[in-house]
Amino acid sequence: MKNGKIIAAKVIVYAGEDDQYFTFITAEAYTTLELWMKYRGGCGEQITNDSWVMRDLWNVTKPPKKEAGGQIQEPVKLQSIGVKRLVERALWAQGIRTELEYGKKRHEFQTDHGFRKWYKTQCEIAGMKPINIEKLMGHLVGISDSYYRATENELLEDYLKAISLLTINSEYKLQKQMEEVIEQSRNNDVNIKSQLYDKQDAITNLTERNSLNVDAIASL
Repeated sequence: MKNGKIIAAKVIVYAGEDDQYFTFITAEAYTTLELWMKYRGGCGEQITNDSWVMRDLWNVTKPPKKEAGGQIQEPVKLQSIGVKRLVERALWAQGIRTELEYGKKRHEFQTDHGFRKWYKTQCEIAGMKPINIEKLMGHLVGISDSYYRATENELLEDYLKAISLLTINSEYKLQKQMEEVIEQSRNNDVNIKSQLYDKQDAITNLTERNSLNVDAIASL
C-alpha cells in the first residue's frame, strides 16, 4: 500500500511444496483476480482462503442451485494442461495465434511460457537487478542462492521499477503516470522551495557582511 492505494500484491507460488517461492503482481492483476473470485462467489461457490485461483469451469447459463450442490459448489483444481488449453483458446479467439506459415514448425512464442519471457524482458528494460528478476521468477541462481539475501521490501522496491511496463490496461497506465507526475511535482516544489531558502540565506549573509564592512569603514 502507498498513500492508501494498492501498488502491488504478494503471491505465494507452489504453496506448501519444496519449490515454494513468492513473487509480486501488479495492482491491475490483483484487481482482476479479486473480481474473478467475487464473480465465482456470486455464482454460488463458497470462497475461502484455500480456494483455487484456477478452477474448472461450470455451466454459467443456468442459475446455481445452492441448496442442491453441484458443479459450482464443488470446485476442482485446474491442472497446468487445463490452464494451457484456456490460454490457447483465448489466443486463437483473439486472432493473436494463427495458422503457421508454410515451412514453419513453431509459433513465435509458447502458449504459457511466452508470458514469462515477456515478464522477464519488461523487468530487464525497467532496470531491475538480474538476480532479483530470477528470484521473483522462482529460478535458482547458483551459488548466489547461498549468499544473496535480499529482503522482501528490497525485492518489492526493485519490482516497482517495472510496474508501468507490466501493466496492460491503458487506464491503469495513465493513473500510474499521473501519480508519478504528481510525485515529481511535489519533489520539484520541495526542491524549488529549498533553493529559494538557500538563496535567501545567501542574500541575508551577504547583507550582514556588507553591513559589517560599512560599520568598519565608518569607524575608521
